[in-house]
Amino acid sequence: MKRAIVHMDLDTFFVSCERLGNSKLEGIPLIIGGGDRGVVASCSYEARTFGVRSAMPIKMALRLCPQAKVMKGDMELYSKLSHDVTEVIQEKAPIVEKASIDEFYLDITGMDKFYGSYKWTNELAQSVTKETGLPISFALSINKTVSKIGTGEAKPKGNLEIPENRVRSFLNPLSIQKIPMVGDVTFQLLSRIGIRTIQTLSEMPAEVLQRMIGKNGIDIWKKANGIDNNPVEPYMERKSISTEHTFTQDTIDIPKLKFVLIGMVEKLAFQLRSEEWLTSTVVIKIRYSNFDTETKQCKVAYTSADHTLTKTVTDLFDKVYQRRMRLRLIGIRFSGLVRGTYQINLFEDTEEMLSLYQAMDKMKSRYGFDAVMRCAGATFKPNNKSEILKRKL
Repeated sequence: MKRAIVHMDLDTFFVSCERLGNSKLEGIPLIIGGGDRGVVASCSYEARTFGVRSAMPIKMALRLCPQAKVMKGDMELYSKLSHDVTEVIQEKAPIVEKASIDEFYLDITGMDKFYGSYKWTNELAQSVTKETGLPISFALSINKTVSKIGTGEAKPKGNLEIPENRVRSFLNPLSIQKIPMVGDVTFQLLSRIGIRTIQTLSEMPAEVLQRMIGKNGIDIWKKANGIDNNPVEPYMERKSISTEHTFTQDTIDIPKLKFVLIGMVEKLAFQLRSEEWLTSTVVIKIRYSNFDTETKQCKVAYTSADHTLTKTVTDLFDKVYQRRMRLRLIGIRFSGLVRGTYQINLFEDTEEMLSLYQAMDKMKSRYGFDAVMRCAGATFKPNNKSEILKRKL
């Protein structure tokens, strides 16, 4: 049976959410992001016509489009509306994968036996807009890669069907930048040798591409040829991530305790960013030498940034550790998670901070978590016996 895979993507999601509650924002260039030193989290199509793009420094965006209105953004609102959209889709679709806060994959293979796949998907998209007020685009094809590229071509407020016999003719004229996994560095490398369209890339020997760009070469070659056997993974929301550290000897050394906490925060925050989560609730746990256990928690603005979470955790520790007895265990849990496709909280952090996190995460991903760490947290050395990572689904 031929696969029928749908990719659905909410159009300029953050912007659309803001416009739901304020009709005066319709039709004007709108930028969602931090202050003058922050970066663009999202922007309207009116702003994009001036060259404004996501992750661009706010200052640069305003030079390109000085008449744009800048708004800080409201992650709680975006999370709620994303949940509303998810409920509409999950109620009707057999298999749903939520790829991010505003992006979904659906496997509707076999739907043609009972109801036209394209007609069914179009009606689902209309239901999303009718019940939530948010515009959504989609593409229907034989796999996730072709559908995702198709949605990009259908935007805004569009839809596209790409049957198997039209996959190559659809992909061939497009820029290689349309392929998921092809970033700026790969694009520049391939452009220098004249490879700019998907057709040219698809006609290269796969082994040559692998030698040029490494282990991802084969995957990119397959995508250029419309090959993608990855399944649609049923969506299950993660509730929290946590870690605990048991000391080999009970301790009352407060500087040492805080250094370990900083290392634990750094590890969990890296995990959040790697898996594209943001947390809104921080919980700290301590266990005294007599096994008495205490916890304390607080709400925070959605984030996955070490420097924000570290301050929260150390403040909570100061509040919960009052008995001045030796401790045998400390633990941290981040909960109230929502999906995010950006690496840190773009509403709060500067361009320089974003660049720092991206550089550190790249090194951690390549060489291991402890390849680069803050000095204060470097004393934290996780091991299988003393550290327990809990993933509650």
